[in-house]
Amino acid sequence: MSEENKKHVHVVDEELEKAKQEIKGRESYTAEDIEVLEGLVAVRERPGMYIGTTGIPGLHHLVWEIVDNAVDEALAGFCDTITVSLNKDGSVSVTDNGRGMPLGTVAKTGKSAIETIFTVLHAGGKFGKGAYQVAGGLHGVGASVVNALSEKVEVNVYKDGNEYYLSFVDGGKVEGQLQQIGTTNKRGTKVTFKPDPKIFQESVTFDFKTVSNRLRQMAYLNRGIRIIIEDLREEPKHEEYHYEGGIAEYVAHINKTKTPITEDVIFIEGKGDVEIGGNKSHILVEVAIQYTTEYKETIFSFANNIQTGDGGTHEQGFRLAVGRIFNNYARDYKFHKNEEDKFIYEDVAEGMTAIISIKHPAPQFEGQTKGKLGNTDVRSVVSQVVGDKLEEYLVENPAEAKLILEKIMLSSKARRAATLAREGIRRKDGIEFTTLPGKLADCSSRNPEEAELFIVEGNSAGGSAKNGRNRHTQAILPLRGKILNVQKAQEKRIYENAEVGNMIQAIGAGIAEEFDIAKARYHKIIIMTDADVDGSHIRVLLLTFFNRFMRQLIQNGYIYIAQPPLYKVEYRGKKYYCYNDEQLESLKVDLELRPGHPVQRYKGLGEMDAQQLWETTMDPEHRKLYQVHIEDGIAADTIFEELMGEKVEPRKDFINENALFVKNLDI
Repeated sequence: MSEENKKHVHVVDEELEKAKQEIKGRESYTAEDIEVLEGLVAVRERPGMYIGTTGIPGLHHLVWEIVDNAVDEALAGFCDTITVSLNKDGSVSVTDNGRGMPLGTVAKTGKSAIETIFTVLHAGGKFGKGAYQVAGGLHGVGASVVNALSEKVEVNVYKDGNEYYLSFVDGGKVEGQLQQIGTTNKRGTKVTFKPDPKIFQESVTFDFKTVSNRLRQMAYLNRGIRIIIEDLREEPKHEEYHYEGGIAEYVAHINKTKTPITEDVIFIEGKGDVEIGGNKSHILVEVAIQYTTEYKETIFSFANNIQTGDGGTHEQGFRLAVGRIFNNYARDYKFHKNEEDKFIYEDVAEGMTAIISIKHPAPQFEGQTKGKLGNTDVRSVVSQVVGDKLEEYLVENPAEAKLILEKIMLSSKARRAATLAREGIRRKDGIEFTTLPGKLADCSSRNPEEAELFIVEGNSAGGSAKNGRNRHTQAILPLRGKILNVQKAQEKRIYENAEVGNMIQAIGAGIAEEFDIAKARYHKIIIMTDADVDGSHIRVLLLTFFNRFMRQLIQNGYIYIAQPPLYKVEYRGKKYYCYNDEQLESLKVDLELRPGHPVQRYKGLGEMDAQQLWETTMDPEHRKLYQVHIEDGIAADTIFEELMGEKVEPRKDFINENALFVKNLDI
């Protein structure tokens, strides 16, 4: 870690250190710690209930489940190194140096503890007997779900000087009995699993970058833990992540493409007491904050290492605290001239990068996806901890405090100006937007579930789309040129931009903090641009806008990208459309086309007439659409900042690293 990244507030608190020791699990970890809540459910029949999807994200979710178990050993205080290996045969191994899984027999199942953990849902040592005081895998389904969706699972346990082994095949069928296979001086657990291609039909190939990004995040969230990833396949790779600065270093990493206002990353930690089941326990809080010259807020929250993309009570407590403390400081040190100068949270949040991480002995998440934290006790604890430590930082660092307050005051002024600009495109009631834009060719259906909005590049393509569409369900909004790059624009300029205003009005759900997805007039918003560099740029500009101001549209799966064909081949009175070079070459072989046979390459949507555009790009029976998802919010924000932010250097680096991979540049 560089000296610059080491600059963060870190107040030694003896009571906090004592609390950290108290949340550690017992040294003993035996079969008696394993509890069974329910019997086995046929996971293979409905895998989506447990991993969300059997596509690429679901495949990688298997890795997260096993890694989470290893990290829980670290949270319990018995593991400091985790190694993830992508093996040549397509399997993945996760090895930790923790206590090792228990070996005895579980009374409720009559099976060994290892067999129980891997074959019975809701079975594990995380339901309150003391083996784990803090854990992410609270439902006890991780290992058994991975087993159910794998063609082979092998478990090696290194414990008490011996090595033990048990394996499973064909979705969880145990092979033989748990047996000792040798002696060792190691300790911990190694789990190796190979996904079942009958379940993951799209792909069973793990992406090194996806796995490494997630592991880097886990290392940031658990300072001091060493996490290693090794790719043992065709092109061996090795990465190692170890951050003593924890989330303070994480914030510095996120801000590497931004311009910080102060060098400090404000690091806050503390604890709050909570009573659970008549027993006193602790909630541990870590927060890191740094202000930049950006115009948007970047905030990520975690509970027991699980990213809570939908926020929750820890984010609520954080917002209450920062709003209160900055207003108090501005009042006490005469930054506020009168009550009208009082900040709202949006003023305080502009340009802020923050990470909130809490450890709770009994977190309550919304569903298995754990997207939102619901514990009411967390709100007050986070608010108190952040409030006390942030106030302490501002008082002790007046120069930095002044720079931050000046940024917030500018944000407040800009917010008032943006409010006036926003009123220009809103109804008098302040909630609904004005009449639909004149360029919009709306659909007749008023059912959002079947209505589609095509955002089309150019008036020419817009005309073809209007004439070729299904008028009942498909609306067309043509764009004139490129919209504003909202990543580096003040909010006032965004509301004054005509093309942005047209989109806001057409979608009808508001914008930014006033956005209400329930009011969205379309549940499919389809970006349809030319297959050239300008078209790609417009697509990225639109995605940047949706990510910043209407992110829920992406999170709820409402945003799509149309895939128009690149080539048209006419042969013996028939038309063939190809969407990439591979399809074209395959078609040439299938039709036995002679060399030099005419092939039309489409540079723009405007080259197609209405019928062609309908047949290839708009007809639900034949079109190709890519649905836009956010798999990693932090990684998404980073790439948007690199490509669309104020700094030029990150874009230059990106171009230099990827220039050789470009094909068909402005053909």
